[in-house]
Amino acid sequence: MSFPETRMRRLRRSESLRALVRETALDPGDLIYPLFICPGEGVRHAIGSMPGVFNLSVDEAVREAEEAAGLGIGGLLLFGLPESKDEQGTGAWDDNGIVQQGLRALKQSAAAKKLVLIADVCLCEYTSHGHCGMIVEGRNGLEVDNDSSIDLLGRAAASLARAGADIVAPSDMMDGRVAAIRRALDGDGSTDIPILSYASKFASAFYGPFREAADSAPQFGDRKTYQMDGANIREAMREIDLDLAEGADMILMKPAMPYLDVVRAARERVDVPVGAYQVSGEYSMLQAAFEKGWLDRDRAMLESLLGIRRAGADFIVTYFAKDAAKVL
Repeated sequence: MSFPETRMRRLRRSESLRALVRETALDPGDLIYPLFICPGEGVRHAIGSMPGVFNLSVDEAVREAEEAAGLGIGGLLLFGLPESKDEQGTGAWDDNGIVQQGLRALKQSAAAKKLVLIADVCLCEYTSHGHCGMIVEGRNGLEVDNDSSIDLLGRAAASLARAGADIVAPSDMMDGRVAAIRRALDGDGSTDIPILSYASKFASAFYGPFREAADSAPQFGDRKTYQMDGANIREAMREIDLDLAEGADMILMKPAMPYLDVVRAARERVDVPVGAYQVSGEYSMLQAAFEKGWLDRDRAMLESLLGIRRAGADFIVTYFAKDAAKVL
């Protein structure tokens, strides 16, 4: 039947009625909060391009984590800023590396222990050249070598698991890295540690502010030879299939908002948990609009997250996690 017998507005008359028939829910437990851990004590260094985001020393990271736990947030995604860098990124698998220190401290906090601790696995934050793998002289000059890099990523994952990571999350986009990490974890006795693979990570302009936060900008070239071309959704599905075949337990889509079709396609394709990363550029452009008064802060923040959930994400990595949890 059509109007006037059918009136779609009947179910929109009040907030309680709208809540009753709402199809998609957003809860603080669906949110993962990224933290950038740096050396020192009492350090809370503001990231200029990301209002409200900081580089935190271990003690400050624990305080931040305890607040996040009190808000009911689901977990943390940890990145590190080492004291020094080298060509191989040895800080990534140093058992006394900055993220490893942070993991041990977080595990000692009763409040923070309520959170799922996810450790990003990559080399870009630790290499002097800023790329996600080892650099060799190739046919066309310097290039990232895939096969030597995946062994180092496995070492990093095993070290992070020993330090207390509940989940390891490779974000490098090297071919075969999930299998290498699974071998390294199992060989080190960490057979129960899941792998959250950044299965489709696109070479995106929306990562810009993250480069400042993690001090990880490439010193030459770009990452288009290993991160995905934003035009390709069928290739993204192949990446997902390959990572799952290699032993990934969960997958993460990155970025979120410009790639909601990829999130939806992944959700319809696989039965494993699917997450999406609302990346730094998505966060920063919304913050800029809030500062200008162009958008209603709370409504736009929650709407952006709800859209990602509606597309099919089971959980969302977002710098809005604390703010959104407070509103929710």
